[in-house]
Amino acid sequence: MQENEHGPLAGFTVGVTAARRADELIALLERRGAAVVHAPALRIVQLADDGELLEGTRNLIEQAPDVVVATTAIGFRGWVEAAEGWGLGDELLGMLERVELLARGPKVKGQIRAAGLTETWSPSSESMAEVLDRLLEEGVDGRRIAVQLHGEPLPGFVESLREAGAEVIGVPVYRWMPPEDIGPVDRLLDAMLARQVDAVTFTSAPAAASLLSRAEERGQLPAVVEAFGHDVLAVCVGPVTSLPLQSHGIDTLAPERFRLGPLVQLLCRELPGRARVLPIAGHRVEIRGHAVLVDEELRPVPPAGMALLRALARRPGWVVSRADLLKSLPGAGKDEHAVETAMARLRTSLGAPKLIQTVVKRGYRLALDPHADSKYTGEAGSSDDSDGSNGSNGADGTGDSADA
Repeated sequence: MQENEHGPLAGFTVGVTAARRADELIALLERRGAAVVHAPALRIVQLADDGELLEGTRNLIEQAPDVVVATTAIGFRGWVEAAEGWGLGDELLGMLERVELLARGPKVKGQIRAAGLTETWSPSSESMAEVLDRLLEEGVDGRRIAVQLHGEPLPGFVESLREAGAEVIGVPVYRWMPPEDIGPVDRLLDAMLARQVDAVTFTSAPAAASLLSRAEERGQLPAVVEAFGHDVLAVCVGPVTSLPLQSHGIDTLAPERFRLGPLVQLLCRELPGRARVLPIAGHRVEIRGHAVLVDEELRPVPPAGMALLRALARRPGWVVSRADLLKSLPGAGKDEHAVETAMARLRTSLGAPKLIQTVVKRGYRLALDPHADSKYTGEAGSSDDSDGSNGSNGADGTGDSADA
């Protein structure tokens, strides 16, 4: 089977924290072969039920601002639709027609025109920083500026306007709340700690903050930060979304274009590029998150088997004792028979039993090809084993694992 048949993300598990547009993101990931764990970290307050938005809309109609900044297409459309439902649609549109109306980008500009309005100006960069620069150049002292909030932080935007003398009114077009069912978030956190997730995607800063907050409530925050630091990739739709993660020292990746498509394309490059590739027993073996490519054939492997395989791959060609392999099996206790059972299932899953050799009374090793490039030997070359030999030369090896 060729890679284009099973997809560049086949064998990887990706967590999705989005509530809005989650179906679109999940479809893009699954189309490329990923297994998806959906754990919406937030829910959106329905606009028609949002008393805060209703009160804010009435206040703006009664006392029109000088400027309205529209930030998102879905937010602007939702605001107009909610006002129509409250019987305030004509009044809202009449107010927006009289003020200076700034649109952050082409999508919200399209919604403004669909409502029969015309924006005063829109930046080519889709950047709130450019909107801020324009307002400050115009002068905002003594002016009322309404900003359509969209659940994301606007670092420095509101503060800069207020410092320059503006009265800023936030319009909470949709607000984030904790999910009604926290179970999926807890399951995602547990999967991260068990290293059963390869990447987690974030499409809003509040979702990132919510996930970390829940980890802290469960006493898991340090472990979650460690997981992000070593094994789980944090991928954000843009730099603003990254802020809550970066404040905890978590490195993030973001596409150049802040869209779902480029985010998925970034994953398609990053995750396969991080997979371990080894020449074993005449086969090309690529170790992915929950599956292995053996000569480009995708072979799903159960979690216990993947734990053993990763332990062996840390020192390819060297013997790893049953006792050390047992340490890599979560919840296995002290029964080394669990290693033998998991190993048998692993060999069956790989479909090539000779990939893993049994060394009598010592343990197991990957049958690394004798003339493999030195880059595949991992830590073996620096071992202080007394006989200096490794598994690829036919000796018993050290018996020590990388976990020891």
